[in-house]
Amino acid sequence: MSSLTGPTSVTWDITYACPLRCTHCYSESGRRPSRQLGHDEMLRVADAIVALGPESVEFAGGEPLLVRGIFEVAGRLKSAGITVNLYTGGWTLTRPMAEAATEVFSRITVSVDGATAEVHDRIRGRAGSYERAMRALTLLEELAPAREVTFGIDCVAMRGNLHQLDEFCAAVAPRFPSLGFLIFGAVIPSGLASRPGFEDELLTQDELRTLTDPEYVARLRALAPPTVQVMTTDNFMLQMNPGFIERYGFPMAQVEPDGEMRAMPIYEGTVGSLLEEDPMVLWERAIARWRDPFVVETLSSIRCMRDWAEATRRIDLHFGSGEVADRIRRRPAYLAVAPA
Repeated sequence: MSSLTGPTSVTWDITYACPLRCTHCYSESGRRPSRQLGHDEMLRVADAIVALGPESVEFAGGEPLLVRGIFEVAGRLKSAGITVNLYTGGWTLTRPMAEAATEVFSRITVSVDGATAEVHDRIRGRAGSYERAMRALTLLEELAPAREVTFGIDCVAMRGNLHQLDEFCAAVAPRFPSLGFLIFGAVIPSGLASRPGFEDELLTQDELRTLTDPEYVARLRALAPPTVQVMTTDNFMLQMNPGFIERYGFPMAQVEPDGEMRAMPIYEGTVGSLLEEDPMVLWERAIARWRDPFVVETLSSIRCMRDWAEATRRIDLHFGSGEVADRIRRRPAYLAVAPA
């Protein structure tokens, strides 16, 4: 539940630098300036996040492990009593990095978007990315059992990999006996996943219903080792539907690499900088944005994923900066590849 007391969770996209070129990248990382701060400024942003009072902070990006000094920054948050978690594509994870990461992070999520190299590398846009992700999971398998850290896999479920969810559970998960979780989350129409042409990768309403159907989830769980928590989500909460927000509130804030706070996590448009203004003032502005008449009208009209993609483009162009609008207009068309 959200309120003026602050968010319960903050996602910090700490850099837009990334070695991968994912077809659906929500932040378009690797295709734009990294906007990464210097070390002292990152520590200042960490202190500002502490002032927001969240229970947890998720380090994402881009690839967070490209950021020099990330473990000290994460440690700053941890020392304040905040749970810190990491999302990584695994490309850059070395053993020394894995040792440092398992000391400071409570939960490490490796993004894997295909149960085979062919599918994963196509979605991730770089040959060898599946092998690197498996190597990262192997390092975590070696280190995590002796440390207070949970690790697992997050898969963005889209039409090009939906046929592999069974294989994730039955073939990939058993490779790592200490694996804690497998999360299958429907791709959301944000960033590159909102561009025209990508609609064919968005799940249909029937596919979304299947993804979250209790019987289907039970079947996936039966395929996976009993120690692995298997979860699916349609990610509807991230749409920030006005009726949903009014009833349940919204618990999340998102921070961009340069310390700017987004008004709404998956949509473009910021409300100010954590380096320059009171964090709670920014949070109050974010809440006001959720109730903006343009936002309410745009999000209330969504009936399917294609509508959601169109709504995202409208919001991004309305609230985004001129730089954002130029980037949106330069996005290359998406050409779908039929699954093998």
